Amino acid sequence: MPSNVSAPVPELGQATVPLSCFIRSAHRHYFSGRPERPGYRMRHYEFAGTPAVMPLVRAFLDTCAADQSSDYRYLFTLLGSELATNALRHSLSGRPGGSYVLKVERNREGLRLTCRDLGGLCERDARLTPSPHGLDLGAESGRGLALVDALASAWGDNGNAQYRSVWFHLAYDLDGSSWNTLTTS
Repeated sequence: MPSNVSAPVPELGQATVPLSCFIRSAHRHYFSGRPERPGYRMRHYEFAGTPAVMPLVRAFLDTCAADQSSDYRYLFTLLGSELATNALRHSLSGRPGGSYVLKVERNREGLRLTCRDLGGLCERDARLTPSPHGLDLGAESGRGLALVDALASAWGDNGNAQYRSVWFHLAYDLDGSSWNTLTTS
């Protein structure tokens, strides 16, 4: 091949790596799905800002609530997954190189989850509000925060457009959640 002609660039393929490669060895117990270390007070983990790690997010959340009822575990995992999805879709956390942190705090009344993302897609500070039509079956967007509003015992955010933190508290007895009225109707 003449020196002034470059070789064709090969097409890049996809590489598949096990999700376990994203877990630091000291934190493997965060993803086991078993209620080991039941006395933990706080756990936090930084997740890569890609939808591909959502199974790890769900495993983390499920493990944090592993010593609770199946309804509680399901609801905690569902609501936490919604916050993680919102971080990916509505902040710089979902851009290449982005990340977000999930922090779970345990107390006598329940679990509190905080999702801290990179913010940056909004210019002004403002509190989040759920879409008034978010729970409508035909709604195409706005469901995540509407679910958190309806099913968490309490929730809020820091109102900061940069480095937003959104949290919810889920009482062990599901007090303050519409879950009890939805499942007994």
